[in-house]
Amino acid sequence: MSLFGLKFGKKKLKEEERQLQANNRDFNLQFEYANNSIKTSKYNFFTFLPLNLFEQFQRIANAYFLFLLILQNRHKSDKHVNNRPVQVLINGMLKDEKWMNVQVGDIIKLENNNFVTADLLLLSSSEPHSLTYIETAELDGETNLKVKQALTVTAELGEDLQKLTEFNGAVKCEAPNNKLDKFTGTLTLQGEKYALDNEKMLLRGCTIRNTEWCFGLVIYAGPDTKLMQNSGKTTFKRTSIDRLMNVLVLVIFAFLALMCLILAIGNGIWEYDKGCYFQVYLPWAEGVNSASYSGFLMFWSYVIILNTVVPISLYVSVEIIRLGNSFYIDWDRKMYYPLNDTPAQARTTTLNEELGQIKYIFSDKTGTLTQNIMCFNKCSINGKSYGDVYDMSGQRIEINENTEKVDFSYNQLADPKFAFYDHSLVEAVKLSDVPTHRFFRLLSLCHTVMPEEKKEGNLVYQAQSPDEGALVTAARNFGFVFRARTPETITVVEMGETKIYKLLAILDFNNVRKRMSVIVRSPEGDLTLYCKGADTILYELLHSSCDSLKEETTEHLNEFAGEGLRTLVVAYKNLDEDYFQDWIRRHHEASTALEGREDKLSELYEEIEKDLMLLGATAIEDKLQDGVPQTIETLAKANIKIWVLTGDKQETAMNIGYSCNLLNDDMEDVFIIEGSTSDDVLNELRNARKKMKPDSFLDSDEINIQFQKSSKNPNVIPDEQANGVYGLVITGHSLAYALEGNLELELVRTACMCKVVICCRVTPLQKAQVVELVKKYKKAVTLAIGDGANDVSMIKTAHIGVGISGQEGMQAVLSSDFSFAQFRYLQRLLLVHGRWSYIRMCKFLKYFFYKNFAFTLVHFWYGFFSGFSAQTVYDEWFITLYNLVYTSLPVLGMSLFDQDVDDRWSMLFPQLYVPGQQNLYFNKMVFVKCMLQGIYSSLILFFIPYGAMYNTMRSDGKAIADYQSFALMAQTCLLIVVSVQIGLDTSYWTVVNQFFIWGSLSVYFAITFTMYSDGMYLIFTASFPFVGTARNTLSQPNVWLAIFLSITLCVLPVVGFRFLKAQLKPTPSDKVLLKIKEAKKRPPPPSPKRRLRRTSTRRSGYAFSHQHGFGALIMSGRNMRPKSPFATTGTFSPNSDKHKHKGL
Repeated sequence: MSLFGLKFGKKKLKEEERQLQANNRDFNLQFEYANNSIKTSKYNFFTFLPLNLFEQFQRIANAYFLFLLILQNRHKSDKHVNNRPVQVLINGMLKDEKWMNVQVGDIIKLENNNFVTADLLLLSSSEPHSLTYIETAELDGETNLKVKQALTVTAELGEDLQKLTEFNGAVKCEAPNNKLDKFTGTLTLQGEKYALDNEKMLLRGCTIRNTEWCFGLVIYAGPDTKLMQNSGKTTFKRTSIDRLMNVLVLVIFAFLALMCLILAIGNGIWEYDKGCYFQVYLPWAEGVNSASYSGFLMFWSYVIILNTVVPISLYVSVEIIRLGNSFYIDWDRKMYYPLNDTPAQARTTTLNEELGQIKYIFSDKTGTLTQNIMCFNKCSINGKSYGDVYDMSGQRIEINENTEKVDFSYNQLADPKFAFYDHSLVEAVKLSDVPTHRFFRLLSLCHTVMPEEKKEGNLVYQAQSPDEGALVTAARNFGFVFRARTPETITVVEMGETKIYKLLAILDFNNVRKRMSVIVRSPEGDLTLYCKGADTILYELLHSSCDSLKEETTEHLNEFAGEGLRTLVVAYKNLDEDYFQDWIRRHHEASTALEGREDKLSELYEEIEKDLMLLGATAIEDKLQDGVPQTIETLAKANIKIWVLTGDKQETAMNIGYSCNLLNDDMEDVFIIEGSTSDDVLNELRNARKKMKPDSFLDSDEINIQFQKSSKNPNVIPDEQANGVYGLVITGHSLAYALEGNLELELVRTACMCKVVICCRVTPLQKAQVVELVKKYKKAVTLAIGDGANDVSMIKTAHIGVGISGQEGMQAVLSSDFSFAQFRYLQRLLLVHGRWSYIRMCKFLKYFFYKNFAFTLVHFWYGFFSGFSAQTVYDEWFITLYNLVYTSLPVLGMSLFDQDVDDRWSMLFPQLYVPGQQNLYFNKMVFVKCMLQGIYSSLILFFIPYGAMYNTMRSDGKAIADYQSFALMAQTCLLIVVSVQIGLDTSYWTVVNQFFIWGSLSVYFAITFTMYSDGMYLIFTASFPFVGTARNTLSQPNVWLAIFLSITLCVLPVVGFRFLKAQLKPTPSDKVLLKIKEAKKRPPPPSPKRRLRRTSTRRSGYAFSHQHGFGALIMSGRNMRPKSPFATTGTFSPNSDKHKHKGL
């Protein structure tokens, strides 16, 4: 039974298999499948209080803040999603329903650009053969289109509501799971069974594209969908300082108990030995009949008096500091992105200081590092490179927003968003340069792009990969417009003249061939094979006459690759008619063979793709977000390791790794882990580790010793240093083996020795598992950053989750702790806000503990001189106001405004970030030092005033050696000492700091003289007994001399220690701060804007797609729509008739 989100009754059994019937809710309800409502918030109305209390009570002594955290604002986003409309087939009619009311077994209708409501079995669609095109960006980060196809038996249902209503197929399938690329089931219809696989499933999180409508049967709903199965669990996040505070509070409680025990024992001894002599005027309290019982009662009295050592008010101050530092992030204009009006946002106020301790960053690629926009950037045609821009003196100039673009206005079919800057290329096209025309003709013909032209001249290309779309768009703008296709023809408008090529064969791309070819017959009857692919593959297929051109093209390829561009070689071959007829006959036989079909086709492809004539090469830029290489370079200097976790394939991920300076040729090696078995993966990981650190296999190795001592795996693996700089790339299939129990330690040891790790083809759940693995075995703070729904699980798993407001919706932002619009803002978030927050929090904690120990332990020493009677040293009003008024604002001022260096120097010297990673500024040892400093100060603050007051006379002969004068002197010394101490701790003085410190001292003296005045005594005699003490005591020179001596003795050791430490044993941070101090004397010139370039001999092979190509689908005609009415007319003329293309 479910009530307001709370589950009662018997525990639900684990689902082993799913059964459902279409259009039969009564049947399906008996299995109690989840409905389509989702929940990503931590709490509901009933669970908020107990769960929030549980979270807060993880901070010991935090019982005062039951309502500190408010309900997270995720209900609003859940409500928005759950209330989206969808058309559901009910009783023969399509009715608008909310997503949350959709149930397993329902048939729903989706239209173009709709989000998929639940995990559906595709039944039928508007496209030929019931194909449906989808975009899976929110699932795997890929924006290229994927195609799904319904079973023939259900495709016949079409959009006939009567037939769909009568459809009563029964489905048996696997239980809900998180495997995005796998689905197994059967459909039983009219006694016949049909196999179901992932190619027939539309998953929640996908978007319908290029398809007018489709119908689907709900298989999994709500939390059972693969998207939600991969989304991870929302966990409570606490900082390392919070966890340390729990330990320290326990230590302080123990210390408090020890002090009270000592004083209680002292009281028992004193009462037994001395107290009997004072019974006349100091009798025991009623009911106390022994010294031991008196000591017992005195224990609890001292618990009350010394309770100020327990940092109760600290928790309030910590939350105020965190809230203030969160506002700084929200208000930072340098993290505001004006293009889409997106400011940075701190979505939590409890994790700020953890931003200053990040050691590992786990980043998505698509939409996070890249803009997911492919641009035709450069090309090489017949030995000439195009794309660079030169000035009048022949010097290459950098392209920016002010560079003049090529004017394509002569081409009415040009894409207005396409930009190119080298005017010489368009001139070559207009002059009918034969190789240039052949080059762009190849780009317009050799692909599997599908065109869509709903209005004349308004062409939209649906490409299987963004690369193909970029190449076809380039050809379109340079005058070779791919306009339409049928299974047998391709229509291209060449320089204003419409030409229809016969498409005879598509030799499709796969991961082994790394190339694709088309064979076409031109209108003039010429047979030509056009081929494009990776240079390493195509170079082996070139005719020997191309050797000199190959050398020139290779130089250009190296230049392109050096700039991180994705390169591709293009070539062609004229075919003999007789040979081709024989080849196409054998091709038909091979394509219809029942056995060895793939091998036979591969042999035929190899046979015809020989002796190719080289045309040139293309260079595509997978546009990075602005500032990504610089950000990565800066973060690397801060000793932060970056792991890229992406759903993209290996080649694409590595290309981006090189583009953004994660990988470079200066590395000793980049290991590729791609084993297909557990043993293969283990061997590859061990071989990599052996190369990086051979000693790690010796019995004397520190970690190996840990293994030998313990039968279980160690909790924390120390950092290991490799003998050079290495990178590691691992595929999702291999990662699945590496994440198994017996291999995970090997993966952690090997990967963490590398500077960069790239995990490709990983599922959302694997991303979270990788993050969890590092959290488990490394004593390090992790951060995950992404922009899509496929990143939500790792964002939730990491210590800090950052969401980017990108093109893939707001799921990542809604699940994140911090959010902004661009990856480059990450360096400011960490190196400025994170480091400042960490330093401020550490300074606050050190000062807070110091002032509390100094304040409280004076009571302890006083106990030895007061018969252990639990008499307080200070006036009760001073005790009340000490933390509340006198010392609260100065420490808050320091904790909100202090900075050792400003933001500019923080970014210029990222090495300043390292101490936070090592937790140097506040740890158990630092706490012990604060404790010892507090004990030392308390000794000074008690014994100097005590000695100064002992048997002392005023200048007029009157005695001032009384309790009130001693108390006033002690508390005045204490307040001035802690004020001087916070002045020493403050690095950045502001008007606010000055006002708080001097204001607090002024308020203290004003209140003291007021409370100790005659008037207050007359009005409130019992409350203000220290009448006249202030003016009598503080008017004596010897009192101020003693105060000065106390201040000097308390502060001098601190100043001396800091000076000697900086001189004799400076930390790396001290050295950097010294450099900055010297640099401030002679401010450096503004750093020149530079474009990071890398030199590389590695050329990136072309990433056609993540799957096998669409060639077979196109040739079959199953995905073809009726011919566009605009496809056969030429609509522009670039020049005069003499510049029109002639048959080549």
